[in-house]
Amino acid sequence: MDKFKPKLLSVTKHYSTKQFVKDMTAGIIVAIIALPLSIAFALGCGVSAEKGIYSAIISSIVVALLGGSRVQITGPTGAFIIITQSIISKYGLEGLMMATILAGVMLILMGVFRLGKLIKFIPSPITIGFTGGIAVTIFTLEFKDFLGLSFDKMPTNFFGKWYAYLTNLSKVNYQSILLGTLCILILVLWPKVNKVIPNSLIAIIIGTSIAYFGNLDVKTLGEIPKTLSFPKLPNLSLDDIFDLIQPAFTIAILVAMQALLSAVVTDGLIHSKHRSSMELISQGTANIILGLFGCIPATGGVARSIANAKNGGRTPISAIFHGLTLFLFLMIGMPLIKHVPLCVLSAILIVVSYNMFNLKAFLSYAKAPKSDIAVLISSCVLTFAFDLVLAIEVGMVLACGLFMKRMADVTKVKNWKYIEEYDDFDEDNDIDSLQLKEVPSHTLVFELNGPLFFGAADKLLYIQNEIKKDTKVVILRMRSVPAVDVTALNTLNKIQASFEKKGITLILSHVLDQPLSVMKKSGFTSTIGSKNICSNIDLALVHAKKIVCET
Repeated sequence: MDKFKPKLLSVTKHYSTKQFVKDMTAGIIVAIIALPLSIAFALGCGVSAEKGIYSAIISSIVVALLGGSRVQITGPTGAFIIITQSIISKYGLEGLMMATILAGVMLILMGVFRLGKLIKFIPSPITIGFTGGIAVTIFTLEFKDFLGLSFDKMPTNFFGKWYAYLTNLSKVNYQSILLGTLCILILVLWPKVNKVIPNSLIAIIIGTSIAYFGNLDVKTLGEIPKTLSFPKLPNLSLDDIFDLIQPAFTIAILVAMQALLSAVVTDGLIHSKHRSSMELISQGTANIILGLFGCIPATGGVARSIANAKNGGRTPISAIFHGLTLFLFLMIGMPLIKHVPLCVLSAILIVVSYNMFNLKAFLSYAKAPKSDIAVLISSCVLTFAFDLVLAIEVGMVLACGLFMKRMADVTKVKNWKYIEEYDDFDEDNDIDSLQLKEVPSHTLVFELNGPLFFGAADKLLYIQNEIKKDTKVVILRMRSVPAVDVTALNTLNKIQASFEKKGITLILSHVLDQPLSVMKKSGFTSTIGSKNICSNIDLALVHAKKIVCET
């Protein structure tokens, strides 16, 4: 039951004052890193700044208390920007609240049923593709504030946004562009000067100071509420709730992927092992609470969690201090935060989008199979041009379809009579070579290779085409068949029924565990007769010779 035990209860049994100080210091440092990002992500998602800060506060404390990782730091991330904006544009803030709550419920169920391992089945081209698409979307959204433009009604379509930018270039605010450019330079160059103080904090301090004391004509955050509204359930129709299941599932997948990735990466840094089920349950609980308070979704942040580990954090106590420090910033520093220019925050998110768009990963696919490239490009383009949900769905369908085609391509049915003609035939290294076996007369032997599933079931029909008028026995050698599905089994049933009418006996040789289990459950072993299932090819040939002699 340790899989469902919060890490906090395990790591604080022998807790020292020295470690407490390290955790507190790490929590404060990461809070300084997280503050500007939380504000920027909130505005990018289409909500007010305090909702991003509260999202980081609530989620980090809840996950610290219930989570399965020692140094996980949770908060809003750039991955949610596109999906939250899409939900808000269709269903309003209450739609986002409900989607976040539903995503939280899904995450808890994933944890309870230990489905965290299924995340690894999402192919790499899809994750790289839609992450790149999200990066393009963030850049597109933030370019408006970078240029200092304002619209009565901003187009929701990707191409519509760029058309609006290009047709309004005469209205750009050059002070906003210059200040944003300066902040981008600071964000890029500051880490080379000092790696202790976060570059985003320096960019905000310098950018805000220049705008305030230079009396620049740039838009700022303005007044930000310090408190949240009382928690409540969204007032939506049942139809809307059902419509929100799909985007909620997308949020849940994004949370699970990022949280578990962050946990795995930090495990390597501190030589620990996270509890994936408990991590998903804690992330789900946190997002349900965030939804009730009208905050944006949150998940484990890789960069923040790494910063926590590198600054001495070793227990969830550091994440609690991270949340408390952010709350202190919100209560005390809000009069100063209201002066932060929007172009400065857009500069931060533009740099974030550049880092998200993993150009090196994209270029690494230049020599990959064309099918993988197709999945990569389609996932990326569909994400920024249409919708993240559509991109993941199409990407998964494409990836699954191409995978099944590959599996079908490697599945072969070979007649031993012609086996020497196959490119992969190696007589010298095959101790069971046809040259060393005596095949009885009126007997055909077929070698099956690869998984037999619905995508390759039709290849079994080749067996019927090879049957001669004098054939009395057919042996199917299945030593290289790791799996069989119902479709392939139905095809085998049809072949067996056809053989029975013709007086031909079907013998199976060297059936592996999974195919044999499926055959037993379906009753195929009873149909064919257990005596006609042999453990190896030698016994199968002896049995075939006996049948031929008796007929």
